[in-house]
Amino acid sequence: MKQQKQQYVTIKGTKDGLTLHLDDSCAFGELLQEIDEKLSTNYYDSGERSLIEVHVKVGNRYVTTKQEEELRALIRNKKNLVVDTIESNVITKEQALEWKRETEIISVTKIIRSGQTLEVRGDLLLIGDVNPGGTVIAGGNIFIIGALRGVAHAGYHGDQEAVIAASLMDPMQLKISEVTNRAPDSRGDGNTMECAYINQNNQIVVDRIQLLTHLRPNLTRLERGIV
Repeated sequence: MKQQKQQYVTIKGTKDGLTLHLDDSCAFGELLQEIDEKLSTNYYDSGERSLIEVHVKVGNRYVTTKQEEELRALIRNKKNLVVDTIESNVITKEQALEWKRETEIISVTKIIRSGQTLEVRGDLLLIGDVNPGGTVIAGGNIFIIGALRGVAHAGYHGDQEAVIAASLMDPMQLKISEVTNRAPDSRGDGNTMECAYINQNNQIVVDRIQLLTHLRPNLTRLERGIV
């Protein structure tokens, strides 16, 4: 009996196009050959769509830039197909370090005085005050155990889910991503920690920090950073 050839490529059709699940233990050349064979059968039907998006999942395989280009070129050469995403469970050490820098909480103990600027790539946990004229900037969230009387800019790289929290919220200006809010009309009483976030109307609002549990249920880094 003829032994059946092992299948390294599984193709599934979805409402969003095609998804290619690739074996992560075989040689890359074998993948390319099987993708070419399977996509050449033209068994997929584009219907009324001029282009079909292809999502490639490579599993626990690191794909180099050159290999990505080969995958994209091979699929692009087939009728009506275009690669939308290539997803891998594996990243390089440099990518991991970059991710760590962008997501870790940076803890700083100091007073940010007028004319001074403190900027971090990830989340900022500042133990101290931000005086009028002082500025704090973070790629992620900003947590201030102290008074915020200056300027705070969270989500600097475009993260609209970022928040700003302070023991005393009395800022000159708040900014989250590209949304700016001047000093809020209502000032805190100094006894309740408050937070600022972007609401559904794309406006920055300030409210009790207890609301963060419901507003940002995935905000677990705050917990890890303080406990």
